[in-house]
Amino acid sequence: MDIRQLARGSIEWDRIERVIRTLADRHDRDVVRVEFLEADNWLSTPCVIDEEFFVKIVSRQNALVHALLTTGRNVGAVSSGTGGFFDRFDTPLEMVEHEYEATERMHEIGVNAPSPIEAFEVNGLGVLVLEYLPEFETLDSADDATVAELAPDLFAMLATVHDHGLAHGDLRSENILLCDDDLYFIDATSVTGDRVSETTAYDLACGLAVLEPRIGARGAVEAASSAYEPRELLAARRFLDFVRLRPDHEFDSTTLRSELEKVADIEQRR
Repeated sequence: MDIRQLARGSIEWDRIERVIRTLADRHDRDVVRVEFLEADNWLSTPCVIDEEFFVKIVSRQNALVHALLTTGRNVGAVSSGTGGFFDRFDTPLEMVEHEYEATERMHEIGVNAPSPIEAFEVNGLGVLVLEYLPEFETLDSADDATVAELAPDLFAMLATVHDHGLAHGDLRSENILLCDDDLYFIDATSVTGDRVSETTAYDLACGLAVLEPRIGARGAVEAASSAYEPRELLAARRFLDFVRLRPDHEFDSTTLRSELEKVADIEQRR
């Protein structure tokens, strides 16, 4: 068995059926159409109901993997010279309740995200129900010209999150959706609320890492400069090596660090 398959685990079909029946009952439907999504996702089993609801089904195995990943991320944060700031959740219900609350909070502050509908537990499984965005694509599927055009919007959205004392915590191409020419954030994780400067720097480093391979280090830093001060950009440097170790980010950290330092140098000369 592939190690990814083993880590993700599989949910017995009768338990999935119970979740689907519960969803149908909760939304007064006799029959529902279910489409399971092909996704390399270790933290849930995703599906779409009636092309209206996006559903994540979270098992105890998913919660265990989440806890292990969180531990690894906190070790990485410590190696960057800070304490760990990622929160962990020990149960499937805690995981889906957090994502529901994070998505709801993004809505409240005006950041595009799928509308949160409900989060509950069925037979030990956590169930998160969100608005389904039809005809969306992830940012890594968009062409480079589109990515370059939307880069300032990405950092403007991220800055709005940070201005409200929040953080995304898991910013990567797969968690940035493009729908009807607008960007949406999904899959926000939980970070410690009293570490705003550090979590902001980490999110910023992730955003730069997403864009550098697509529009170059200079283009990424220029886009970030439209929403962040030079001191904030410089603070992101400490997390570049940590982010580079993540398997979901591939970028030139040396060139990116150089471009960030140029911005600070120009600011000092003014």
